[in-house]
Amino acid sequence: MRRREPRVLLFLPPELEQEWDWTERYPAQPEILSYAEHVAHRFDLRRDITFDTRVTAATWRGDHWEVGTDGGERITATYCVFATGCLSRPKDLDLPGVGTFAGPTYLTSSWPHEGVDFTGRRVAVVGTGSSGVQAIPVIAEQAAQLTVFQRTPNYVVPARNGPLDPEAQRARKADYRRFREEASHTLGGLLGTPSTVSALSVDEDTRRSAYEQAWAQGGLTAFRQTYGDIALDLAANDTAARFIRSKIREVVRDPDTAAALGPTNHPFGAKRPCLDTGYFQTYNKPTVRLVDLQKTPLTEIVPGGVRTTEELVEVDDLVLATGFDAMTGALLAIDIRGRDGVRLADAWADGPHTYLGLGVAGFPNLFTITGPGSPSVLCNMMVAIEQHVDWITDCLAALDGRTIEPEETAQEHWTAHVAEAGTKSMIMRGNSWYLGANVPGKPRVFLPYVGGLGPYRDTCDEVAAEGYRGFRLTETA
Repeated sequence: MRRREPRVLLFLPPELEQEWDWTERYPAQPEILSYAEHVAHRFDLRRDITFDTRVTAATWRGDHWEVGTDGGERITATYCVFATGCLSRPKDLDLPGVGTFAGPTYLTSSWPHEGVDFTGRRVAVVGTGSSGVQAIPVIAEQAAQLTVFQRTPNYVVPARNGPLDPEAQRARKADYRRFREEASHTLGGLLGTPSTVSALSVDEDTRRSAYEQAWAQGGLTAFRQTYGDIALDLAANDTAARFIRSKIREVVRDPDTAAALGPTNHPFGAKRPCLDTGYFQTYNKPTVRLVDLQKTPLTEIVPGGVRTTEELVEVDDLVLATGFDAMTGALLAIDIRGRDGVRLADAWADGPHTYLGLGVAGFPNLFTITGPGSPSVLCNMMVAIEQHVDWITDCLAALDGRTIEPEETAQEHWTAHVAEAGTKSMIMRGNSWYLGANVPGKPRVFLPYVGGLGPYRDTCDEVAAEGYRGFRLTETA
């Protein structure tokens, strides 16, 4: 057993923002990886990282944590910070017979680094969430035949991705600190302010023009900020939903396919809306076919393909874009045991209970980055992560070796507040991973905090300023 005392980087200097140039509005994976490698090299971070290692257990031993790995290593630490990610653990595959498929099976959540060549292949994609929407147009460029098995249609808004204008990037960098500070206090962690105008207070032509402008601009931010009440009022939301369905009908030539792709059983935003590049246009290709599983459910995967209630679709390759066990899955995959040996899985048997999404009563000196009960997936994730890292870093410095643990009362008040705030959201009107509804047997609770990043940041700062109100601080024995 050994103890590690890693260095702590309290901040990244603004020079990093100036020296890195992004090439696209939405950079692809290789560019993001290059940036991560640049940061790791720039700040010599690899010396503090253990690669190719999985944490399997973490146990509170009365005054420290003992962390176990899949290599048999045991590490002790005073404080334990879980930055396991909100969408990092794929959900268990619940497709009957999936293990019998004779050809290659690929998960979008763990795509081969070397890539896949589908040239001349018959491919099936199951799932049309964010990963499916991104993968389907790319696979369709290669495959001889692509069959998309859609379980739930999704609201998809154009990304309008493209090269960044060098002059615009230089102008942004010139005042980067101010832009970042402003974004960190908005509801979504993004620049821009939602309109205070109601979608129901204007006529149809005005509303259509506003939506068309946002559609042409691309990105979810522009569309969501068009009218302030589309996230709160069902009638207002329906104006946005109808507009998106009309755009699908404009693009997709086959009326039946267009109708199947247009969501009608949940409001816009009840499930995570997606950004696309050529997604709906893909269905106009003669080599691409949509199978609506709401009409003809999938019954089983067989060695030669996918069987529905009406047919057997023979394929060479199977691509599963079937989603994640969001928010809690990665944490509960680790055997975390707190005070008196209580398992986190048992403490969360009826859903997660946290204080601010930062800590859990009964689990001293444990912190979670963007844990359940924080804004996390409902805002700019990078800004949300930064806020948690800054708060935890300041907290560790203030503790000076003391033990910290949420008070039960504070935790239950916060958990109730998260649930109550969620009742006002469109998310409650859909069966999404925001509620854990995509994982069989998972408690159906509102997992993220819908109150917005800016107000949440203010709450966290107030808690810290008041001597970490709601936390119990004790001297180490």
